[in-house]
Amino acid sequence: MPVSPDCCFCSRAEESRDHLLLSCEYSQDVWREVLIRCQPPPSAFTNWAELLSWIKAPASRRLTLLRKLTAQTVVFHIWKQRNNLLHNQSSIPDVLVFHGIDKELRNIINTNA
Repeated sequence: MPVSPDCCFCSRAEESRDHLLLSCEYSQDVWREVLIRCQPPPSAFTNWAELLSWIKAPASRRLTLLRKLTAQTVVFHIWKQRNNLLHNQSSIPDVLVFHGIDKELRNIINTNA
């Protein structure tokens, strides 16, 4: 299947891990909604190293675990939407992707409470 090297969300940059998952406008909108609820970093992530630093920064083990779960869930949902767009030509608004992330994280937390 021929796939364009451009980002399927914005078509403004070549698709890379950092662009697709962190710096694309679509991904930034998803992250913005998530980070409002998670003690956001001083500035938006622009690369993978910054994301990893944010995950590892808190002194509390619980907050570190929550950030790990959050990052994994966000990455999974953005990647899932990317595949949905490429394979099914179906786009879901970033706010709905966030609601899926929020629901999944709440279910994880409530299961382990």
